[in-house]
Amino acid sequence: MVREVSESCVDSLLTEMVACYCNRFYANKPELAARRIEAIGYQVGHQLSERYTMERPRFTDHLEAIKFICKDFWSELFKKQIDNLKTNHRGTFVLQDNKFRWLARMSVDPSTDNVGSVEDNNSPTAENKAAHAMSMHLYFPCGIIRGALSNLGIPCAVSADISNLPAWGNLTILIPFIRAKDLKIEPLFHVKNIEI
Repeated sequence: MVREVSESCVDSLLTEMVACYCNRFYANKPELAARRIEAIGYQVGHQLSERYTMERPRFTDHLEAIKFICKDFWSELFKKQIDNLKTNHRGTFVLQDNKFRWLARMSVDPSTDNVGSVEDNNSPTAENKAAHAMSMHLYFPCGIIRGALSNLGIPCAVSADISNLPAWGNLTILIPFIRAKDLKIEPLFHVKNIEI
């Protein structure tokens, strides 16, 4: 039996999760909020990857795993494939989605309360606020990709770029693979695979 979830429910859940971590739980610690949001995405990606690859043979190289992420995994999550995949053939991949669903319908409050006033010359512009709010929403999909690749046996770092504002739907994801000798990152939590 296939289980499905309404897309609007997922959008609302993601928006509320980011708002809770950024505005309530870690209001004064945006770096910690970002790490927590990414950790939740990591767990989701790890479990989804396990589910989607259950009946597949193990991937033999990084390129096969990335192709799986770009075609099958991304299609399951966002109902479309990645628009563009680039590599430098030295372990770094760039994925581009020109109509990223989680950003396409997002809006940011354009109000500029006290922005640029005489009293506060160091306050961020409305565009910077929008970029920061948008970037907080990208930690979750970055975590999903990192978790999925981790489940496939590929340690990596994942970052996203939306520098082409106001084109809200454009997302570029950078994935540099981490060699075992360079791996110094402690996981935020441990996931155990249990065979039944």
